[in-house]
Amino acid sequence: MEADFWHERWDTNQIAFHEGAGNALLTKHFAAHFPKPGARVFLPLCGKTRDFAWLMAQGRRVVGAELSATAIDQLFAEMDLTPEVTETGDGLWYRGPGIDVYVGDIFRLTRAALGPVDVVYDRAALVALPPDMRARYVSHLMEITGTAPQFLICFDYDQKEMPGPPFSVPDVEVKAHYAGSYTVSRIDRKPVEGRLKGQVDATENAWLLR
Repeated sequence: MEADFWHERWDTNQIAFHEGAGNALLTKHFAAHFPKPGARVFLPLCGKTRDFAWLMAQGRRVVGAELSATAIDQLFAEMDLTPEVTETGDGLWYRGPGIDVYVGDIFRLTRAALGPVDVVYDRAALVALPPDMRARYVSHLMEITGTAPQFLICFDYDQKEMPGPPFSVPDVEVKAHYAGSYTVSRIDRKPVEGRLKGQVDATENAWLLR
């Protein structure tokens, strides 16, 4: 998707994709598979997800990447944090206790700027990208995180019934993207309550990539 698409979504508050609480699959499975205290968890294309607060409450450090400064201003305000904001050549960094967020184009984010990553938590990134961008994103994410293990959440639905985003990323595509670099295991699946965006029956799948 073009950057203007996402800026307009945030500026006009068209954020039906935003969950009002920690993701149920995250809260059910994450700690069991990634129990390391103090682990640094990377959330690509994070928006203002409440998953930040849940992960921090579990003793994890978090780092995000998001295109929209509006989303990150709202994130810090809702967490009652005042960020330290610094400008780099490629974007902005918002920092607070236990949390860093890069605001800019994720494809311009480097491994050196991102710093060490213990786990990638991808709930909103892969499914936000159209098919012609997903392979590039997967390759870039592995490059900047040093192929860190991932907790990945995807939707599976009939793409003919809704154009996306979020897009359908079925099992076969997940394996095509990641099986060359990871052991890929689906650890849970559940129907989306109330249909996805109220429009289509969908399944939410949780994947473990090691």
